[in-house]
Amino acid sequence: MLADLLTPPQAILALADGTVFQGVAIGARGQTVGEVVFNTALTGYQEILTDPSYCRQIVTLTYPHIGSYGVSGEDVEATRVHAAGLIIKDLPVRASNFRSGRTLDQYLRDENTVAIAGLDTRRLTRILRTSGAQNGCILALADGEAVTQAHIDAALAAAKAAPSMAGQDLAQVVTRASTETWTQTEWKLGQGYGEQTAPRFHVVAYDFGVKNNILRMLAERGCKVTVVPAKTSARDALALKPDGIFLSNGPGDPEPCDYAITATRELIDSGIPTFGICLGHQILALASGAKTFKMKFGHHGANHPVKDLDTGRVGITSQNHGFAVDKASLPATLRPTHVSLFDGTLQGIARTDKPAFSFQGHPEASPGPHDIAYLFDRFIGLMAKA
Repeated sequence: MLADLLTPPQAILALADGTVFQGVAIGARGQTVGEVVFNTALTGYQEILTDPSYCRQIVTLTYPHIGSYGVSGEDVEATRVHAAGLIIKDLPVRASNFRSGRTLDQYLRDENTVAIAGLDTRRLTRILRTSGAQNGCILALADGEAVTQAHIDAALAAAKAAPSMAGQDLAQVVTRASTETWTQTEWKLGQGYGEQTAPRFHVVAYDFGVKNNILRMLAERGCKVTVVPAKTSARDALALKPDGIFLSNGPGDPEPCDYAITATRELIDSGIPTFGICLGHQILALASGAKTFKMKFGHHGANHPVKDLDTGRVGITSQNHGFAVDKASLPATLRPTHVSLFDGTLQGIARTDKPAFSFQGHPEASPGPHDIAYLFDRFIGLMAKA
């Protein structure tokens, strides 16, 4: 009996290629499946977990110590955890931060999120870099339950049966059900979040899985933000009389989002200033005649160098995407504006005939970096000019 109390709860991570890891169960007990990806950020685990772009993905954090500063009720990007699961190496015994209200383990339990610790995340990351992102299953056993071959076989079967991310339209899974008005501005030490009370512009933001900090940065810059569901038509969006259109980040494959591609094409053709991020960037590209493709293991992290082709400036950026725009497919009406210095993939585009542009990474990243935040000012400038 004493041995059971001293033995940590067991968990399994099984990959679709047959690789099996054993570790310690943290968070909720049970089973979860999803595409396993790795993220190289050192901080921001709460923002990562609540980012809707991670819907149906299990996130591996490559930094070894996760949970050291606990969890704050203010540091969420959505109303709940959207990641399918979490994989870490070490969960510190103590969490220390003056803003912390809960430990990471308790937060995962409260959010019913299955997670595993004690893994060799370096080995796992090498597998994903070599073979590419692949589906996996975390099976977290009950306290005192030992891992058996039957558990391993069940986890492997679940990993192999999970659907591919390619072809999945997940924007409509995570989007809002109804139109909302957003007025909260950016967080400041000693003040918390503010409120936008005197807007200069009205922005209609399409919610394909929008992060809260995107909306805060728009509001901070003088925008009244009306957030609409993913399937809102161009006609209905224009009926709100916006000064600009924002296309948000989101999960899944952009190509099945035909409703968003059609609406975006009509909005751009109307001449209204349009700005897209992440999935919104890919949708803007597809609406303009370009093509997208699934990447081998994607970009997930907060240390990705991106070059601005217009200025030559290099910014360190936050990234979270498994699909990218094919730069060889750009029509004459699109020009490249940013490229990744990691692999040369396209990071930004702009229309040559309309006031519309987009960026693949996350200029609004919280906790950071913030090198590309000037893109929000560029959007404000387009609306002011219009």
